[in-house]
Amino acid sequence: MQRHRPGGHAAAVRIRTAGFALLAAHLLLVAWIMLRPLDVPWVSAANLHPLAGIRADLALGWREGAARIGGGLVLLAPLGFLLPLAGGRVHVSVWGSLVRTVAAGALISLGIELLQTGVPGQVVDIDSVLLNTVGVAVAHLVVVPVLRARLRRGTEGAPLLVEEPAQGRTPTITRVGIAP
Repeated sequence: MQRHRPGGHAAAVRIRTAGFALLAAHLLLVAWIMLRPLDVPWVSAANLHPLAGIRADLALGWREGAARIGGGLVLLAPLGFLLPLAGGRVHVSVWGSLVRTVAAGALISLGIELLQTGVPGQVVDIDSVLLNTVGVAVAHLVVVPVLRARLRRGTEGAPLLVEEPAQGRTPTITRVGIAP
């Protein structure tokens, strides 16, 4: 249960709703980019050796390699802050949130790679999973602590959301003296 300042409940609902909407829009964009068929004259073999594709990208040259590696890092990076935003919890463990978000990002990336096996012109690349996961972790570490601190502080200095334990408030019992 969450206690909210006046108008805080509406703000919390708006934040979660915006998080879900942005998350859905981003995942649809990623699905459109990664799962559309490509017309290519030939398709390279699947890369199942970790870091082999990154080494090959770096061998192409600085600019080309940085563009390919950067694209892999940026593709799912918004999940690093959209997943916690959609969750809407402000007072959580930093490490627990990071682990949950990175695990979800890795599973989404792996799911996309597995779906690519049935799409013409798309090739499975284990380095994409690695780069996408690192991108999610970096985005989470950069954005989420600042965003949560800002939500805790609110706009006027009062907390926007104050979470209580899942069981609710502890009841208080008035003390009764010893009977005569």
